This record gives sequence, C-alpha cells and structure tokens, in this order.
Amino acid sequence: MITPMPRDIPDLPAIPGISPPIVSFVPATAVVTPTRRPFTAVFRLLVALAAAAGVAIDVKLGSPVRVLSYFTIQTNLLVAVVFAASARRAWSARRPLPGVLTGGTLIYISITGLVYHLLLANESSPFSMTGGVDTLSGWHAVANHLLHTVTPIAVVIDWLLLTRPAPLAFRNAVTWLLYPLAYLVFCLVRGAAMSPGSAARYLYPFVDVDRHGYTGVLGNTAILGVAFYALALLIVAVDHVRPDPVRRRVRGLENRISSPGTSGLK
Repeated sequence: MITPMPRDIPDLPAIPGISPPIVSFVPATAVVTPTRRPFTAVFRLLVALAAAAGVAIDVKLGSPVRVLSYFTIQTNLLVAVVFAASARRAWSARRPLPGVLTGGTLIYISITGLVYHLLLANESSPFSMTGGVDTLSGWHAVANHLLHTVTPIAVVIDWLLLTRPAPLAFRNAVTWLLYPLAYLVFCLVRGAAMSPGSAARYLYPFVDVDRHGYTGVLGNTAILGVAFYALALLIVAVDHVRPDPVRRRVRGLENRISSPGTSGLK
C-alpha cells in the first residue's frame, strides 16, 4: 500500500558547497491578463487619420518633394504610423509600444506645434512667416490646422489620459535631440545645394543662411536646441510623477464589479 504524500513538505536544509538557486522574478505584465482598450484604439486611430489627412492634403496641393522636406510633415507622418500601431495594440490587447518611441513622438509633434504657434504664426516673432502673406483658406487652412494644432493637442491628450508612464529615463532627452540635429544638417545641405533665389531654399526662417549667415543660424538653432532639451527633460520628469490613468480606470472597474460583501477579493 502506498503511503499518502503529506500536504506540507518541510524545506530541505541547504547542502554545503552548493549555492542556492537564483530566484527569477517574472514581470507583472507576463502574468496579468491583457485588457482590450477599444476607446483608446478608436481615439488613436482618429489621431493617425487626422495626421495622415493633413499630410495628404499638403502633398496634393504642393510639390511632394518640397512638402515632404518640412519638419511638420515628417513629424505628422511619424504620428500617423506610431498611433496606427498603438491603436492596433490597444484593440488586440497587446503590449504597448516602447516608451522611448511614444515619448519621442510626443516631443517631436510638440515641437511642431510650439514652434509654429510661438514663432512662425506669431507676427511679433522675428521668425514670423505671416507678415505680408495672405491668410490661408480652403484646403490649405484645413491641412494647416490639422498639422499644427489638432495632432499636437491630440497627442498630448493621449499621453496624459490614455498612456501609462514608461517611466522614461533622463538620458532619453539627449537621444531625442538626434533627429532635430540631423534635420538641421539636412536643411543646411539642401539649401547649399540649391541655387540662390530658389523658392523655399531654406525651409524655415531661423535656418535661412542668406538672411542670418551660418553664425546666426547656429546661434538660432542653439537657442532652440536648449529649449527642446528643456522640454524633453520636463516631459521625462512629468512622466515620473504623473498618475497612471490606465491603472486608475482598471481599479475603478474592479471596484464596481466586486460585491460589497467581498472585502478581501478584488
């Protein structure tokens, strides 16, 4: 007759000369059941469509090569791709995209909106592009509003209300500056390769070598670079202290589902 196995088996003593096994910690995301987020998916899909629509309208109305050279267009294309992928992951209950990617997207589209509204569309700014230019109308106005206002605000809303903290690292702030730096080099090389007097030889007033010279352009971009770096540091700092909007909603849902009589189980 087989002796029944006891329910409580005491721990065996450590064997001399043999190190104890290494305890491996499993991340919570590997054991927690993924949750579909249809509202988040729909919102992000709308943001992606808005960015793509603004780019498509601008490309249709202008020269595709020149239009695609603008920082605004490139950052909105990034928003369209990243938010379409994020929408798919939220709909299918998959892990979110890396925080470095979504944080970089937030930084770049924020730069687009801030530079436009504070410098380019501000008549009191030394880099204003509105002086002497007729007000945009029709599809030009629609595209301009989508690219410079709608998508930047929508991306910030998504980050604050629908995105979990990564958390981001302060070293990411330096990494995110590589793209604006590469874009500056692109603008200067492009302008130098074009003949003087060409239309839109320099895409933005603060990188116009004919107007400011290389010394002035480097000074302008250095000031903007410091501002961009400060913005990146601010976003990283806020990401470390802001509440988790997803966890708060999940807890609220659990509290509504749980019975009042079950105090220990959630």
